[in-house]
Amino acid sequence: MSSRNKIYIIVLTLFYFLLLVNLSAQKRKGQIRQANSAPADTFVPTDSSKVKSFSGNNFPILSDSVSILPDSLRNDSISADSLITDSVQTPLPKKSPLEDVVKYTANDSVVFLSNNQAYMYGQGVVTYQDIELDADEIRMSMDSSTVYAVGRPDTAGDIVGNPIFKDKSGEYESATMKYNFKSQKGYITNIITQQGEGYLTGGSTKKNKEGDFYLKDGKYTTCDDHECPHFYLQLTKAKMRPKKNIVTGPAYLVLAGVPLPLAIPFGFFPFTEKYSSGIIMPTFGDEMARGFYLRDGGYYFAINDYIDLALTGEIYTKGSWGLNAMSNYVKRYKFSGNFNIGYLVTILGDKGMPDYQKQTNFRLIWSHSQDAKANPNMSFSASVNFTTSGYDRNNLNSYYNATSFTENTKSSTVNMTYNFPNSPFSISTTANITQRSKDSTLNVSFPDFTLNMSRVYPFKRKNPVGKEKWYEKISLNYTGLFRNSIETKQNLFFKSSLIRDWRNGMQHTIPVSATFSMLKYLNISPSFSFTDRMYTNRIMQQWDPQSAATVRDTTYGFYNVFNYNFSISAQTKLYGFYRPLPFFGGKKIQMIRHVFTPSVSFSAAPDFGSSRYGFWQTYSKIENGKRVDVRYSPFSHGIFGTAPQGKQGTVSFNVSNNLEMKVNSDRDTTGVRKISLIENLTAGISYNMAADSMNWSNINTSILIKLTKNFNLQASAVFDTYTYQLNEYGNPVRVNIPRWKAGKGLGRLSSTGTSFSYTFSNETFKKKSKTDKKNDTTNPVDNVTSDTGLEETESGGNNDSQHKEDTGLEMKDGYMIWKVPWSLSVNYSINYGYGTFNKKKMEYNGKITQNLSFSGRIQPTKNWSFNFSASYDFDAKKIAYMNCGITRDMHCWTMSANFIPVGPYKSYNFHISVKSSLLSDLKWDKSGNSYDRLKWY
Repeated sequence: MSSRNKIYIIVLTLFYFLLLVNLSAQKRKGQIRQANSAPADTFVPTDSSKVKSFSGNNFPILSDSVSILPDSLRNDSISADSLITDSVQTPLPKKSPLEDVVKYTANDSVVFLSNNQAYMYGQGVVTYQDIELDADEIRMSMDSSTVYAVGRPDTAGDIVGNPIFKDKSGEYESATMKYNFKSQKGYITNIITQQGEGYLTGGSTKKNKEGDFYLKDGKYTTCDDHECPHFYLQLTKAKMRPKKNIVTGPAYLVLAGVPLPLAIPFGFFPFTEKYSSGIIMPTFGDEMARGFYLRDGGYYFAINDYIDLALTGEIYTKGSWGLNAMSNYVKRYKFSGNFNIGYLVTILGDKGMPDYQKQTNFRLIWSHSQDAKANPNMSFSASVNFTTSGYDRNNLNSYYNATSFTENTKSSTVNMTYNFPNSPFSISTTANITQRSKDSTLNVSFPDFTLNMSRVYPFKRKNPVGKEKWYEKISLNYTGLFRNSIETKQNLFFKSSLIRDWRNGMQHTIPVSATFSMLKYLNISPSFSFTDRMYTNRIMQQWDPQSAATVRDTTYGFYNVFNYNFSISAQTKLYGFYRPLPFFGGKKIQMIRHVFTPSVSFSAAPDFGSSRYGFWQTYSKIENGKRVDVRYSPFSHGIFGTAPQGKQGTVSFNVSNNLEMKVNSDRDTTGVRKISLIENLTAGISYNMAADSMNWSNINTSILIKLTKNFNLQASAVFDTYTYQLNEYGNPVRVNIPRWKAGKGLGRLSSTGTSFSYTFSNETFKKKSKTDKKNDTTNPVDNVTSDTGLEETESGGNNDSQHKEDTGLEMKDGYMIWKVPWSLSVNYSINYGYGTFNKKKMEYNGKITQNLSFSGRIQPTKNWSFNFSASYDFDAKKIAYMNCGITRDMHCWTMSANFIPVGPYKSYNFHISVKSSLLSDLKWDKSGNSYDRLKWY
């Protein structure tokens, strides 16, 4: 190599060396500038609990917890850079496009990049004003004010921490979410949000500044298992206004993942938390007799916050139709109630044919109650259930209601009562209606006006000094009643005459009584009672020999019918105690107590049938060629009856018994327990000394026994004390020969009866184990949790309880406890009375009347339920009515089937529908009733 070439190589080497030194110095100066002004490319916060914030394009100021590695060039020989004092000045920061500070935090880490990007990992949260975004991974662009959120896979590969967006309109979960804080617009995939009673899921979604969401290929369902719903409506496109409504384009039904050929061109799903009016969609179906129908459709009026109104109707293709109005009203601390008015026109058969029928029926149900705080002196209540005889038979909704369908007697009452302040007086007015559906009989009483004076002591001193005087114990009260009533048929009610057909009158009752103690153990109670009746008419009777009939003549005026009586009674109590012998249970039984309460009373009254009172009259008639005197009262038709005839001087004897036993018991904290053997056993008879015949009364008895804690057996019986013979016409009559004189005993059972109802269930036959008894007593030591006990609870006990919460099944030691809830209610009544007369024995034959009704329910599984109700006719020896029902809970759907298998109203009804009221019209009904059963021959 020549010397010239060596020189060139040395010069080039020096040039490259100087160039590298210059470049290295510039790099160090840049690092020093960044260390003094902004974070490095990868600053990792060591304290994740610190909440950071940024506004605009400026990076946040790092807290002390952010560590920066020391710069090795800080002590370099190059202490200054000429570029630091450059004439070019740093521009001022731009104005922030956001109106508030954006706060963010993350559990794992927050990473900032030099291009104004931030990454948050592990339950990241970004908050801006009323907007909150949660996700496992969040990426923020500070330049564009945009965030992107997505979930991350865990160790098992499952995606966790999906984005959840919250604002004032609601909460929205998604797979991915991109949102701009400045424009308030976003793009969401696989959205999940609850709107109203349903869930909107899936599809691609865009959010605009107004808060509306536009979806494509979304799903709407009311099934709470929204990730894998049992059914849903597949929406091709939709617009959602949160908490307001969803408007969709074409949609079709998907059931159990299978698309069905059931589609709608558009859909509208309103959501509102406000009280508002709206359309009630009707149901459709068909009947053989009345044709196709639309039922229970109409309009709901949200009148105000105190009252609403639902007007519905039904129409059939063969002419039948009906209207119905339902309303609920309430005013807090004042009153509340509801009413239901129905009008039904039923047309059966073809017009002009022999089987053509047209029936008009209506129903009125009204319930009203007044709050006790509204007015302490006045109360108003109503319980009205008025239905014409054919309404329940023609109303499909009544077929499977055993109570209303089999109810023969309905009663209605409206009452208003006013109590005068600081006074014993009160007034009340009442309207009563009783109807029998069997024969369409109405018994109407309106108005019933009552003036009542509660018990007062007129001779009691206002400022008593010393012992109470005997006359201060005298008390009296008063009851005045005005009544106007009629008994007629439904079709004749509005044709009746107020004067001719209605019965009315007034009655005044004044009882006076007192109670005195005599000889310390004897209670003497004298009393006097006066009753007065006022009528505006009377019916006189006389015999017409020309027509050979009794002629009745009604005369109008003011008539007064009264009676009074005096009585005195004496009563005391006797106690008897008995301790049984040891071999008869004396060790277990401590004592048996018998309370014997005898009483004797005497009552007297004059003969108000005497001619001087004028309350009873006599006329003569001819029967079978003989003259017969007929005694009658012109006021016997009166609403309050008439005064009794015949003298009264009656002595009555009554006894009452109570039997209780005290036994040793470990179940009671006192160590003893009282058992009622006989709660009450009574017997009574009276003797009328003033009567010329039939002095003895019947023997009246009753008994009450407490069999169990919730079940009492009560029965009463009447024993006849006289014998019977045949009169001249061959009819049995009671004669003045007591049974004991005829050698037929003290008395013969003439009537008795009892009724009871009881409900059997799982708890009825459940025996309490000793372990359960011990667990009932709280031991303070058991409340102290040890380490071992805590481990056992965490490892074993919580698993069973958690499984019960998840599945609804009760578990024990990992095994399901099989339980079948059931109940059976039995209502039974039996009555014995006189039937036909046996002329050979000269006694009445006994007749037994029985009624039996029962109902039950059983739930063999969590979702299946069976119920039934029936009544048995002992005379016909067959089931009179039976209604059976099956119900299946299918999570978000419900299915029910009801049928009446026997009787003249055999029918069935099948119903399956969505549980949610929002999609209540998504259902299928199939029914058949008695009208569909054609008779071909």
